[in-house]
Amino acid sequence: MTVKVAVIYYSATGTVRSLAQAVAEGAASAGADVRLRRVAELAPDSAVDQRPIAEAEVEDLAWADAFAFGTPTRFGAPAAQLKRFIDQAVGLWHGGGLADKPVTAFTSAFNRHGGSEATILSLGNVFYHWGSLIVPPGFTDPVVYAAGGNPYGTSYVSGPTGDGPDTAALEAARYQGRRLAQITMRLLGSTGEALAATTSQTA
Repeated sequence: MTVKVAVIYYSATGTVRSLAQAVAEGAASAGADVRLRRVAELAPDSAVDQRPIAEAEVEDLAWADAFAFGTPTRFGAPAAQLKRFIDQAVGLWHGGGLADKPVTAFTSAFNRHGGSEATILSLGNVFYHWGSLIVPPGFTDPVVYAAGGNPYGTSYVSGPTGDGPDTAALEAARYQGRRLAQITMRLLGSTGEALAATTSQTA
């Protein structure tokens, strides 16, 4: 069956954008219908990476059976741009439209101990409120170890050179997207009615 995965991200320099594209590729390789969306920018255009990717809307969350959120770490928390988008989903959340949907998160930081795990865990607080089903990569595949061993979600250390994600990080991101899509397919079953029925009961 085809499941719908929304990959929503914010990227200032292009690193998280590259991870997001890899997550989307992974989900698509598992047979998912994928929407790759960036959240609205708050900083001047000259200060950020600009690529022709559609801007995220709350409707993308309503459309999706599962979500993947990506952000650079900002003091161990998600960037303001992503948090602003999440805050706009309050109506959908209140109506039960986010409950029971699988979700995963990924990030990038300048330093190895710059708050990657804390950023993903802080997004977990949002997902708990939504009633989402958190799908971490865990230590379920060798690619997780090869990319630095973050069981919470793919993370990449950009460092002073600002280089984009390496091959290991991109493979881990693809795996994370594929895992999200596969688990969503298992949860929905062959008809896709299980999640819809549960969500309608909470609305």
